[in-house]
Amino acid sequence: MLLSIHPDNPDQRKINQVIKVLKKGGVIIYPTDTVYSMACDLNNRKAVERMAQIKGIKIEKANFSLICHDLSNISDYTVQFSNSIYKMMKRALPGPYTFILNANNSVPKLFKSKKKTIGIRVPDNNIARILVEQLGNPLISTSVHDDDEILEYITDPELIHEKYENTLGLVIDGGYGQNEASTIIDCTGNEPEVIREGIGSIDVI
Repeated sequence: MLLSIHPDNPDQRKINQVIKVLKKGGVIIYPTDTVYSMACDLNNRKAVERMAQIKGIKIEKANFSLICHDLSNISDYTVQFSNSIYKMMKRALPGPYTFILNANNSVPKLFKSKKKTIGIRVPDNNIARILVEQLGNPLISTSVHDDDEILEYITDPELIHEKYENTLGLVIDGGYGQNEASTIIDCTGNEPEVIREGIGSIDVI
């Protein structure tokens, strides 16, 4: 199903529809402030396994990110980090960044692995953040890639729907997406390190 949701002023009934799909263990595709992404409820083990299967990867090797509503629920999944890292994240978020942080004991259970780190995102996108807020916990998420050799990401939600309509519960049309991903900053060492430069300016460091 392709569900159009206005990115600036999301319709509550449509948001409720998406929440229902997520709570039943569905995998969705939704817009962020960068590329379109695939997501499911992190509390639904079968949904996380299903998402790994769709991506064609083993769950223990999956580099899925957590999508949070704000900075407050990040501490539920990470080891305590320095005040300077917190200030940097506060400057950058919500925004097109993925921060890699040391994971606490909650994270390995999600991925059936010895995962020591987790990517955290707080996208500057109303649809994404309202979904997380109303679901009541973060989403587990991964970017939607294109099969095209030139374009890395699909930006048109209708084309995404055509590709995944027989595989997924729901695709949200929140307008055209970007074709560039988030900037990834590794915060697990002594100093923050840019792993991938994407849309987010590295000036936040």
